[in-house]
Amino acid sequence: MIIEPVIHGVVARSAHPLGCQQAILNQINYVKSAQPIKHGPKRVLILGGSSGFGLASRIALTLGGAEADTISVSYEKAPCADRTASAGFYNDYYFQQFANQHGRQAINIHGDAFSDQIKTEVIEAIETYFEGEVDLIIYSVASGIRPDPESDKIWRSSIKPMTEPVSGATLVLENDHWQQAHLAVASEQEALETIKVMGGEDWERWIDALINAESIATGCKTVAFSYIGPEITHPIYLDGTLGRAKVDLHQTSHSLNLKLANFDGGAYASVCKALVTKASVFIPGLSPYLIALYKVMKQQGTHEGCIEQMQRLFTTKLYGQDKVPVDGERLIRIDDLELETSTQLKVAQLMESLNADNFRHVGDYNGFKQEFLNLNGFGFENIDYSQEIDTDMFIK
Repeated sequence: MIIEPVIHGVVARSAHPLGCQQAILNQINYVKSAQPIKHGPKRVLILGGSSGFGLASRIALTLGGAEADTISVSYEKAPCADRTASAGFYNDYYFQQFANQHGRQAINIHGDAFSDQIKTEVIEAIETYFEGEVDLIIYSVASGIRPDPESDKIWRSSIKPMTEPVSGATLVLENDHWQQAHLAVASEQEALETIKVMGGEDWERWIDALINAESIATGCKTVAFSYIGPEITHPIYLDGTLGRAKVDLHQTSHSLNLKLANFDGGAYASVCKALVTKASVFIPGLSPYLIALYKVMKQQGTHEGCIEQMQRLFTTKLYGQDKVPVDGERLIRIDDLELETSTQLKVAQLMESLNADNFRHVGDYNGFKQEFLNLNGFGFENIDYSQEIDTDMFIK
């Protein structure tokens, strides 16, 4: 099969295995050259470890100095005769190979992280491979739906404002089009379901299950990833359904911190930088901000991708110092470079000039799209995309 990029709207329908392999190799090369993680964890559970911040965490902790063994849970599509696997499937496959080559264990568990069945499978894997304990749990689950573990109900998240209607543009990657969207105010039910999907409830269920199974090591930490952003993004993010879910996530970190204090550990929410991820491209109004932010931060030499963010998180925040640095709300702020005052002033000025006619030239749209293609294994100059791929190998 010759695999080409297939994009519907802002969703990639195909992924290239050799490109995914190259993307992981690029991240490995970065962490090997970066400041190493000192006094890091050795047995790590990553919930949502096949892409984005979860995958970058896995790479950084395994090959960026900590030399950790990892178990990753992800919900991925395997390939079939007429369809490629999801990018996360290939990421898991190749990361496991690279980790094993470096003498590290990398266990991949594919399934629904929200389900009790997967929680049981993970606890069994911890017993088998980690002598029964983990010393870091990363919660990086990104999903639009969550099944209720106690009924047949399905909760569905909504990306909507909470106080007044909002208009914002989406950059449609399928045809490089600026598409204006108008979002109505969410109902309380929509807000509640978004909290159920994207808030902290499942994170807490995971920690409770691990505590009950006696799978928590002394000094164990847990971290979940969040976003706040500047004032310009607040109407659709912080002041909307997504913001309510993130507040719930932050509050959950406080209750989990009390629980893990019994093990001399701690729980944290880490506020990260805005980046191109499979989730962020869906948020109306965020993609124009991203192309402006990328343009400014690249000009300033302060731009970071997922791997740079995670290596910095583990070297300067979670490990290597006596106390984890947090703000007044107990949040780890790894978004400091994004929110620097002069950076935001330049981004705001740039966004004022962005429109449907000039966004491809005024902002860093090329970088935005290139990063999206890279997430799915495309756009790497050293990959021959005309080459036939043996999909049967991956099916087997």
